[in-house]
Amino acid sequence: MKKILALLLVASILLCFGACGKSGGDDTTAAPAGDAGEQTVPTGVEDGVLTVAMECAYAPYNWSQADDSNGAVPIKDSNEYANGYDVMTAKQICEANGWELEIVRLDWDSLVPAVQTGQVDAVIAGQSMTEDRMEMVDFAGPYLYASIVCLTKSDGKFANAASIADLKGGSCTSQLGTIWYDSCLPQIEGADVKEAKSDAPAMLMALETGDVDFVCTDMPTAQGAVIVYPDMKILDFEGENGFKVDEGEINIGISVMKGNNFLKDKINEVLAGKTADDFNNLMAEAIKVQPISD
Repeated sequence: MKKILALLLVASILLCFGACGKSGGDDTTAAPAGDAGEQTVPTGVEDGVLTVAMECAYAPYNWSQADDSNGAVPIKDSNEYANGYDVMTAKQICEANGWELEIVRLDWDSLVPAVQTGQVDAVIAGQSMTEDRMEMVDFAGPYLYASIVCLTKSDGKFANAASIADLKGGSCTSQLGTIWYDSCLPQIEGADVKEAKSDAPAMLMALETGDVDFVCTDMPTAQGAVIVYPDMKILDFEGENGFKVDEGEINIGISVMKGNNFLKDKINEVLAGKTADDFNNLMAEAIKVQPISD
C-alpha cells in the first residue's frame, strides 16, 4: 500500500512539473523560440505596447505640442503631444511589429536609469552610442548619423571661423551630459567654457541672449535651431579643422535594457532596411514640421 501511495505521489509531482513547464513556455516575459536563447530580462512589449522615453524638448529630434497635428502622439500623464524625428522613428518600429506606442517625457539625465530599471522599454532621444553608455544599456541602431558642429550669431565675431582653432578665446557652452560638452568643447584651445545647460532649448537661449559666443551641438539640432533663430549660423568644420570624435559619438542609437536581445533585434530588423538617405529624409521632414515656437 505504501508503494502504491509513493507511486501516486511521484506521478502527481511529475504532472505538476509538466504543467509548470507548459506555463513557462507561454510566459511572454521570455524571448519567443528562435530569438536570443539567453534572454533573462522581460522583453518590455509583453502587453503589445512599446513604452519610449524622450525629453520632448529637443527639436528636431523630439518636442511637445498642443495637439496631434502632423502625426503627433499623446505624452503619458499629460495633455500634450510629442512629435519629431524620434517619434516618427518609434512609430515606424511599432507599425512594423504591431505594437502600440506610448511616449513618456523624462529629463535627459533620467533617460538611461529609466531603461535600466524597466520604467520604460526604450529610449529614442538622440543619444550617441558612446562606450560609457554601452556599459549601462544595450543599443539598437544607429538610426541616424549626426556630425558635430557649432552655432554662433551670424553677425558675431566668430561668424567666419573656418576651424575650431579660430574659436580660441570665445565663450561657449552646450547641453549637460553630452559629448558636445564633455568631449568636444575641451578640444577648443583657449575657449572659455561656461557651465553646461540642462537641455537643448536652454543651450540655444544662452547663445540667442548673448551669454555665450557659440555653442556645440550636432547637425540636426543646429538645422532645427536656425529655423527658430534665423540670426544663428552653423559652423561646420570638416576634416582636420573639426572636432576629433569616434564613430560611436556620431552614431545615434536606441537604448534598451542590458540583455533585452529580443527587443534590440526587433528594432534592428526595422532599421536594417534603411539607408543614411532614408534617415536624413525623415529628419528633413521633422525639421519642416517642428513648431517655430519650440
